[in-house]
Amino acid sequence: MTMTDTHKPHRLSQKARQIAGLTTPIMVLLLGFFLVPVLMLLTRSVTEPEPGLQNYVTLFGTPTYLRIFFNTFLVSTLVTVITVAIAFPLSWGLAVFPKRIAGLIFGLVLLSMWTNLLARTYAWMVLLQRTGLINRTLMDLGLIDEPLTMVNNLTGVTIGMVYIMLPFMVMPLYGVLSKIDPGILRAAALCGATRLQVLRMVFWPLARPGVASGALMVFVMSLGYFVTPALLGGTSNMMVAELIAQQVQSLVNWGMGGALAFVLLVITFLLYAAQIRFNTPQGGH
Repeated sequence: MTMTDTHKPHRLSQKARQIAGLTTPIMVLLLGFFLVPVLMLLTRSVTEPEPGLQNYVTLFGTPTYLRIFFNTFLVSTLVTVITVAIAFPLSWGLAVFPKRIAGLIFGLVLLSMWTNLLARTYAWMVLLQRTGLINRTLMDLGLIDEPLTMVNNLTGVTIGMVYIMLPFMVMPLYGVLSKIDPGILRAAALCGATRLQVLRMVFWPLARPGVASGALMVFVMSLGYFVTPALLGGTSNMMVAELIAQQVQSLVNWGMGGALAFVLLVITFLLYAAQIRFNTPQGGH
């Protein structure tokens, strides 16, 4: 064994200690600002107003609560699907456009994210109302005879949330698509693959990680969104975040609010675990 080999374990252990020293503050912050509040939330959900699982029994046994959960998943699914449909061609365009044009478009996408959330939501309320710009334009063009109802319903919530969530889908998807070499697609076509085969067997496997990451981010954020559904939706389109706020602020029912929040947290972890499971290459080490 050479002198270099004898010093390798020492260098590795020293590097490990350095990494541990750097990561310890981060782990402490995670424990203090994430794990502890989650445990407190779980504790309140099983101790208030009385010790036991009555909050969860009520939650899963009440049709109204189940309908709110269904509406939350419906809205989140619609927003995710529509966002992917819009972001996919937009992200591919950003990847292949000249840098100046792509930078301008990407800047506009980011600008929408940097604008105040409440201001954006109120802007959509003005645009979507019966006397708003969209209805007036459609009527002037003769496409509709009377104003469409696009506020206080599922339509308004979906439109508003798609606009807000779009940047969160574009960023991870663009990061993946920009790394795809167009020459690979041309090579597949030269080898005799049809456009559909190139899309399905070459382009999609390369783009799938970006789609999965962006879709998970949008879906999870949509599950817990509050401001936009509260302003653009109605009482018949209440989502879980609104119900939590109602339970805590209006009814002072911390136990039920904690149970609702904990169920959403568990769902988020399950979705994240599913993404890791299905996006990990099989047979890789």
